Amino acid sequence: MFLYTMVKNLKMTILLMILGVIIIGFIAVQLFALSSQRNIEVYPYVVSKKFANFEIRSYQATLFTSVKLSTKGYKNSSSKGFSILGGYIFGNNEKNEKIAMTSPVAMKLADSVTMMFMVPHKLKKEMLPKPNQSNIEFKEEPAKTVAAINFEGWANDEKIEKFKQKLKSSLDAKDISYSNQFYFLGYNAPYEVFNRKNEIIVELQ
Repeated sequence: MFLYTMVKNLKMTILLMILGVIIIGFIAVQLFALSSQRNIEVYPYVVSKKFANFEIRSYQATLFTSVKLSTKGYKNSSSKGFSILGGYIFGNNEKNEKIAMTSPVAMKLADSVTMMFMVPHKLKKEMLPKPNQSNIEFKEEPAKTVAAINFEGWANDEKIEKFKQKLKSSLDAKDISYSNQFYFLGYNAPYEVFNRKNEIIVELQ
């Protein structure tokens, strides 16, 4: 009986130690994520007007790396697109050169999805290394005025469609004309749990 109790207590102690290591590791990862966010260059914009659940913004012309995917929807496209563009900026290019990560990751929502990473503003198109993958392109998004709505948590196709429709309804209610060009913007890495930020934006006419 005494031996059984000792073994049981030892198992419990080991389990508590493992749990403690997991918790400490989780906290460390989240603190690292929060710290990293502060150092990431963000696609800049100016807010011109705020409404109850959306706002009007102006973006300057900005250079992006992009890849057009044959798949449709967030679920089928996000991992594949991120793998291709992430590979490029992490060194899968003719110079094995790393390029700083920026935020947000943008997805142009249409019959097929185009994923885009903003190029750091200090870099010009001619300074960028040639991609090893031929489907990666450099595109300058023109200056634009958009309406934006945000939501928290992890994105999925259902949430994206829900907030896309909510944005459309809000714009219709204010008699604001908009195009059919919608984008999803995701601001967090997959391992970030807290302060997750997502947006749907649409170009205004």
